[in-house]
Amino acid sequence: MSNTSYLISIVGPTAIGKTSLSIKLANYFNTEIVSADSRQFFKEMSIGTAAPTIEELAAAPHHFIHHKSITENYNVGAFEKEALKTIEELHQKHDIVIMVGGSGLYVDAVTKGLDYFPDVDPSIREQLNNTLEKEGLESLQLQLKNLDELAYNTIAIDNPHRVIRALEICIGTKQPYSSFLNKDKNKRPFKTITIGLTADREIIYDRINKRVDIMVENGLIEEVKSLIKYKHLNALNTVGYKEIFNYLDEKWTLGFAISEIKKNSRRFAKRQLTWFKKNNETLWFDYTTNLDDITSAINNQINEH
Repeated sequence: MSNTSYLISIVGPTAIGKTSLSIKLANYFNTEIVSADSRQFFKEMSIGTAAPTIEELAAAPHHFIHHKSITENYNVGAFEKEALKTIEELHQKHDIVIMVGGSGLYVDAVTKGLDYFPDVDPSIREQLNNTLEKEGLESLQLQLKNLDELAYNTIAIDNPHRVIRALEICIGTKQPYSSFLNKDKNKRPFKTITIGLTADREIIYDRINKRVDIMVENGLIEEVKSLIKYKHLNALNTVGYKEIFNYLDEKWTLGFAISEIKKNSRRFAKRQLTWFKKNNETLWFDYTTNLDDITSAINNQINEH
Protein backbone atom coordinates (compact mmCIF):
# COMPACT_ATOMS: atom_id res chain seq x y z
CA MET A 1 0.00 0.00 0.00
CA SER A 2 1.31 3.46 -0.86
CA ASN A 3 1.59 6.14 1.80
CA THR A 4 -1.15 8.11 0.08
CA SER A 5 -4.47 8.40 1.91
CA TYR A 6 -7.67 7.63 0.00
CA LEU A 7 -11.29 8.59 0.39
CA ILE A 8 -13.68 6.27 -1.42
CA SER A 9 -16.83 8.29 -2.03
CA ILE A 10 -19.99 6.29 -2.85
CA VAL A 11 -22.68 8.27 -4.64
CA GLY A 12 -25.90 7.62 -6.54
CA PRO A 13 -29.64 8.17 -6.36
CA THR A 14 -31.76 7.44 -3.31
CA ALA A 15 -32.68 3.76 -2.66
CA ILE A 16 -29.98 2.40 -5.02
CA GLY A 17 -28.04 0.48 -2.32
CA LYS A 18 -25.27 2.88 -1.24
CA THR A 19 -25.49 1.97 2.47
CA SER A 20 -25.14 -1.73 1.77
CA LEU A 21 -22.13 -1.20 -0.54
CA SER A 22 -20.43 1.16 1.93
CA ILE A 23 -20.60 -1.49 4.68
CA LYS A 24 -19.19 -4.19 2.37
CA LEU A 25 -16.34 -1.89 1.33
CA ALA A 26 -15.63 -0.83 4.92
CA ASN A 27 -15.36 -4.50 5.88
CA TYR A 28 -13.23 -5.33 2.83
CA PHE A 29 -10.77 -2.50 3.52
CA ASN A 30 -11.11 -2.87 7.30
CA THR A 31 -12.02 0.79 7.75
CA GLU A 32 -14.74 3.21 8.84
CA ILE A 33 -17.62 5.10 7.21
CA VAL A 34 -18.32 8.83 7.10
CA SER A 35 -21.90 9.71 6.16
CA ALA A 36 -22.51 12.67 3.84
CA ASP A 37 -26.28 12.36 3.93
CA SER A 38 -27.58 15.69 5.21
CA ARG A 39 -30.87 14.19 6.46
CA GLN A 40 -29.34 11.31 8.41
CA PHE A 41 -27.42 13.72 10.69
CA PHE A 42 -30.58 14.30 12.73
CA LYS A 43 -31.31 11.81 15.50
CA GLU A 44 -35.08 12.47 15.46
CA MET A 45 -35.36 11.44 11.80
CA SER A 46 -34.74 7.75 11.24
CA ILE A 47 -37.46 6.05 9.24
CA GLY A 48 -38.14 8.82 6.72
CA THR A 49 -34.44 9.30 5.95
CA ALA A 50 -33.74 5.56 5.54
CA ALA A 51 -30.90 5.90 8.05
CA PRO A 52 -28.79 2.77 8.54
CA THR A 53 -30.47 0.21 10.83
CA ILE A 54 -29.04 -0.86 14.19
CA GLU A 55 -27.65 -3.99 12.45
CA GLU A 56 -26.05 -1.91 9.69
CA LEU A 57 -24.51 0.51 12.20
CA ALA A 58 -23.10 -2.46 14.09
CA ALA A 59 -21.61 -3.97 10.90
CA ALA A 60 -19.04 -1.14 10.50
CA PRO A 61 -18.09 1.99 12.48
CA HIS A 62 -20.12 5.01 11.25
CA HIS A 63 -19.62 8.75 11.75
CA PHE A 64 -22.14 11.60 11.24
CA ILE A 65 -25.26 9.47 11.71
CA HIS A 66 -27.76 10.91 14.24
CA HIS A 67 -25.11 13.15 15.81
CA LYS A 68 -27.25 16.32 15.73
CA SER A 69 -30.73 17.36 16.79
CA ILE A 70 -33.19 19.00 14.37
CA THR A 71 -33.28 21.93 16.83
CA GLU A 72 -29.58 22.67 16.20
CA ASN A 73 -28.40 24.90 13.40
CA TYR A 74 -26.20 22.77 11.18
CA ASN A 75 -25.10 23.58 7.66
CA VAL A 76 -22.78 22.39 4.93
CA GLY A 77 -19.93 24.70 6.04
CA ALA A 78 -19.94 23.24 9.55
CA PHE A 79 -20.13 19.74 8.10
CA GLU A 80 -17.15 20.37 5.80
CA LYS A 81 -14.94 21.38 8.77
CA GLU A 82 -16.06 18.53 11.02
CA ALA A 83 -15.90 15.86 8.31
CA LEU A 84 -12.38 16.87 7.21
CA LYS A 85 -11.19 16.73 10.82
CA THR A 86 -12.75 13.26 11.29
CA ILE A 87 -11.31 11.97 7.99
CA GLU A 88 -7.86 13.25 8.98
CA GLU A 89 -8.09 11.40 12.31
CA LEU A 90 -9.31 8.22 10.60
CA HIS A 91 -6.47 8.41 8.08
CA GLN A 92 -3.99 8.13 10.95
CA LYS A 93 -5.32 4.59 11.49
CA HIS A 94 -6.50 3.65 7.99
CA ASP A 95 -5.07 4.37 4.52
CA ILE A 96 -8.61 4.22 3.14
CA VAL A 97 -11.80 5.81 4.50
CA ILE A 98 -15.28 5.31 3.01
CA MET A 99 -17.71 8.21 2.54
CA VAL A 100 -21.31 7.58 1.53
CA GLY A 101 -24.27 9.82 0.86
CA GLY A 102 -26.65 11.20 -1.69
CA SER A 103 -26.39 14.90 -0.75
CA GLY A 104 -24.31 16.23 -3.64
CA LEU A 105 -23.38 19.55 -2.05
CA TYR A 106 -22.16 17.81 1.12
CA VAL A 107 -20.13 15.28 -0.87
CA ASP A 108 -18.53 18.09 -2.92
CA ALA A 109 -17.81 20.11 0.24
CA VAL A 110 -15.58 17.29 1.50
CA THR A 111 -13.98 16.25 -1.79
CA LYS A 112 -13.48 19.69 -3.38
CA GLY A 113 -14.30 22.38 -0.83
CA LEU A 114 -17.01 25.01 -0.85
CA ASP A 115 -16.95 28.28 -2.72
CA TYR A 116 -16.19 31.15 -0.34
CA PHE A 117 -18.73 33.97 -0.14
CA PRO A 118 -18.35 37.11 1.98
CA ASP A 119 -21.06 37.85 4.55
CA VAL A 120 -23.67 40.31 3.34
CA ASP A 121 -26.30 42.40 5.13
CA PRO A 122 -29.23 40.06 6.01
CA SER A 123 -31.74 42.82 5.20
CA ILE A 124 -30.91 42.33 1.49
CA ARG A 125 -32.36 38.81 1.62
CA GLU A 126 -35.49 40.11 3.38
CA GLN A 127 -36.05 42.68 0.62
CA LEU A 128 -35.53 40.01 -2.07
CA ASN A 129 -38.00 37.69 -0.34
CA ASN A 130 -40.54 40.55 -0.31
CA THR A 131 -39.98 41.10 -4.03
CA LEU A 132 -40.48 37.38 -4.60
CA GLU A 133 -43.83 37.48 -2.78
CA LYS A 134 -45.10 40.65 -4.46
CA GLU A 135 -43.72 40.37 -7.99
CA GLY A 136 -42.89 36.69 -8.40
CA LEU A 137 -39.72 34.86 -9.40
CA GLU A 138 -39.52 36.30 -12.90
CA SER A 139 -38.66 39.82 -11.73
CA LEU A 140 -35.79 38.42 -9.62
CA GLN A 141 -34.57 36.36 -12.59
CA LEU A 142 -34.48 39.51 -14.74
CA GLN A 143 -32.62 41.39 -12.02
CA LEU A 144 -30.03 38.60 -11.87
CA LYS A 145 -29.71 38.59 -15.66
CA ASN A 146 -28.81 42.30 -15.51
CA LEU A 147 -26.34 41.96 -12.64
CA ASP A 148 -24.68 38.65 -13.52
CA GLU A 149 -25.58 37.02 -16.81
CA LEU A 150 -23.14 34.17 -16.26
CA ALA A 151 -24.89 33.16 -13.02
CA TYR A 152 -28.26 33.59 -14.72
CA ASN A 153 -27.18 31.07 -17.36
CA THR A 154 -25.61 28.53 -15.02
CA ILE A 155 -27.52 28.33 -11.72
CA ALA A 156 -30.86 26.54 -11.19
CA ILE A 157 -32.85 29.54 -12.33
CA ASP A 158 -36.23 28.02 -11.35
CA ASN A 159 -35.15 27.64 -7.74
CA PRO A 160 -36.05 30.84 -5.80
CA HIS A 161 -33.49 30.07 -3.05
CA ARG A 162 -30.64 29.91 -5.58
CA VAL A 163 -31.75 33.08 -7.38
CA ILE A 164 -32.05 35.00 -4.10
CA ARG A 165 -28.67 33.69 -2.92
CA ALA A 166 -26.97 34.84 -6.13
CA LEU A 167 -28.70 38.24 -6.01
CA GLU A 168 -27.87 38.95 -2.37
CA ILE A 169 -24.17 38.34 -3.13
CA CYS A 170 -24.31 40.58 -6.24
CA ILE A 171 -26.05 43.37 -4.32
CA GLY A 172 -24.15 42.97 -1.04
CA THR A 173 -20.64 42.76 -2.53
CA LYS A 174 -21.21 44.84 -5.69
CA GLN A 175 -19.45 42.01 -7.56
CA PRO A 176 -20.96 39.25 -9.70
CA TYR A 177 -21.94 36.11 -7.78
CA SER A 178 -20.17 34.05 -10.47
CA SER A 179 -16.84 35.78 -9.67
CA PHE A 180 -16.75 33.90 -6.34
CA LEU A 181 -17.26 30.45 -7.87
CA ASN A 182 -14.52 27.90 -8.45
CA LYS A 183 -11.71 30.01 -7.02
CA ASP A 184 -8.69 27.95 -6.05
CA LYS A 185 -10.23 25.52 -3.62
CA ASN A 186 -8.24 24.14 -0.74
CA LYS A 187 -6.24 21.12 -1.78
CA ARG A 188 -7.19 17.95 0.05
CA PRO A 189 -4.56 15.79 1.81
CA PHE A 190 -6.15 12.66 0.32
CA LYS A 191 -7.07 11.32 -3.10
CA THR A 192 -10.74 10.69 -3.78
CA ILE A 193 -11.99 7.69 -5.75
CA THR A 194 -15.69 8.11 -6.52
CA ILE A 195 -17.89 5.06 -7.07
CA GLY A 196 -21.35 5.70 -8.52
CA LEU A 197 -24.22 3.20 -8.31
CA THR A 198 -26.99 3.41 -10.88
CA ALA A 199 -29.69 1.43 -12.69
CA ASP A 200 -32.26 1.94 -15.43
CA ARG A 201 -34.68 4.70 -14.49
CA GLU A 202 -37.62 2.26 -14.18
CA ILE A 203 -35.65 0.13 -11.70
CA ILE A 204 -34.64 3.19 -9.63
CA TYR A 205 -38.26 4.36 -9.51
CA ASP A 206 -39.49 0.91 -8.58
CA ARG A 207 -36.95 0.66 -5.74
CA ILE A 208 -38.03 4.10 -4.47
CA ASN A 209 -41.73 3.14 -4.49
CA LYS A 210 -41.00 -0.07 -2.60
CA ARG A 211 -38.81 1.76 -0.09
CA VAL A 212 -41.57 4.28 0.66
CA ASP A 213 -44.04 1.43 1.30
CA ILE A 214 -41.55 -0.16 3.71
CA MET A 215 -41.08 3.19 5.53
CA VAL A 216 -44.84 3.42 6.05
CA GLU A 217 -44.92 -0.19 7.34
CA ASN A 218 -42.02 0.59 9.68
CA GLY A 219 -43.86 3.48 11.35
CA LEU A 220 -43.22 6.61 9.27
CA ILE A 221 -46.60 8.13 10.22
CA GLU A 222 -45.87 7.73 13.96
CA GLU A 223 -42.36 9.19 13.51
CA VAL A 224 -43.74 12.28 11.75
CA LYS A 225 -46.55 12.60 14.33
CA SER A 226 -43.95 12.74 17.12
CA LEU A 227 -42.27 15.70 15.34
CA ILE A 228 -45.39 17.79 14.74
CA LYS A 229 -44.35 20.57 17.13
CA TYR A 230 -41.11 21.00 15.14
CA LYS A 231 -42.68 21.05 11.69
CA HIS A 232 -41.68 24.70 11.15
CA LEU A 233 -37.98 23.70 11.30
CA ASN A 234 -36.00 23.64 8.08
CA ALA A 235 -34.75 20.07 8.70
CA LEU A 236 -38.33 18.80 8.46
CA ASN A 237 -39.21 20.66 5.27
CA THR A 238 -38.11 17.60 3.37
CA VAL A 239 -39.51 14.67 1.39
CA GLY A 240 -41.27 12.07 3.53
CA TYR A 241 -42.06 14.51 6.32
CA LYS A 242 -43.77 17.50 4.70
CA GLU A 243 -46.23 15.23 2.86
CA ILE A 244 -47.25 13.40 6.06
CA PHE A 245 -47.66 16.74 7.86
CA ASN A 246 -50.23 17.61 5.17
CA TYR A 247 -52.02 14.34 5.90
CA LEU A 248 -51.93 14.98 9.67
CA ASP A 249 -53.27 18.51 9.06
CA GLU A 250 -56.14 16.84 7.17
CA LYS A 251 -55.22 18.64 3.94
CA TRP A 252 -54.52 15.37 2.11
CA THR A 253 -55.65 11.75 2.35
CA LEU A 254 -53.01 9.24 3.47
CA GLY A 255 -53.03 7.56 0.06
CA PHE A 256 -52.36 10.87 -1.69
CA ALA A 257 -49.60 11.81 0.80
CA ILE A 258 -47.82 8.49 0.18
CA SER A 259 -48.09 8.87 -3.60
CA GLU A 260 -46.62 12.41 -3.26
CA ILE A 261 -43.68 11.05 -1.23
CA LYS A 262 -43.00 8.58 -4.04
CA LYS A 263 -43.29 11.26 -6.73
CA ASN A 264 -41.06 13.75 -4.85
CA SER A 265 -38.49 11.02 -4.11
CA ARG A 266 -38.37 10.12 -7.81
CA ARG A 267 -37.81 13.78 -8.67
CA PHE A 268 -35.08 13.97 -6.05
CA ALA A 269 -33.38 10.89 -7.54
CA LYS A 270 -33.42 12.54 -10.95
CA ARG A 271 -31.75 15.68 -9.54
CA GLN A 272 -29.17 13.56 -7.71
CA LEU A 273 -28.20 11.78 -10.93
CA THR A 274 -27.87 15.09 -12.80
CA TRP A 275 -25.60 16.41 -10.02
CA PHE A 276 -23.42 13.30 -9.74
CA LYS A 277 -23.07 12.88 -13.52
CA LYS A 278 -21.23 16.24 -13.58
CA ASN A 279 -18.17 14.50 -12.12
CA ASN A 280 -16.40 12.88 -15.10
CA GLU A 281 -14.03 10.91 -12.87
CA THR A 282 -16.76 8.82 -11.23
CA LEU A 283 -16.55 5.08 -11.87
CA TRP A 284 -20.16 4.02 -12.51
CA PHE A 285 -21.48 0.54 -11.75
CA ASP A 286 -24.87 -1.06 -12.13
CA TYR A 287 -26.39 -1.60 -8.67
CA THR A 288 -26.23 -5.41 -9.19
CA THR A 289 -22.44 -5.43 -9.79
CA ASN A 290 -20.69 -7.87 -7.48
CA LEU A 291 -18.27 -6.63 -4.84
CA ASP A 292 -15.17 -8.21 -6.47
CA ASP A 293 -15.57 -6.09 -9.60
CA ILE A 294 -15.90 -2.91 -7.57
CA THR A 295 -12.95 -3.66 -5.25
CA SER A 296 -10.69 -4.56 -8.18
CA ALA A 297 -11.59 -1.26 -9.91
CA ILE A 298 -10.69 0.59 -6.68
CA ASN A 299 -7.44 -1.35 -6.27
CA ASN A 300 -6.52 -0.60 -9.89
CA GLN A 301 -7.00 3.12 -9.26
CA ILE A 302 -4.85 2.94 -6.12
CA ASN A 303 -2.10 1.05 -7.95
CA GLU A 304 -2.10 3.59 -10.78
CA HIS A 305 -1.50 6.55 -8.45
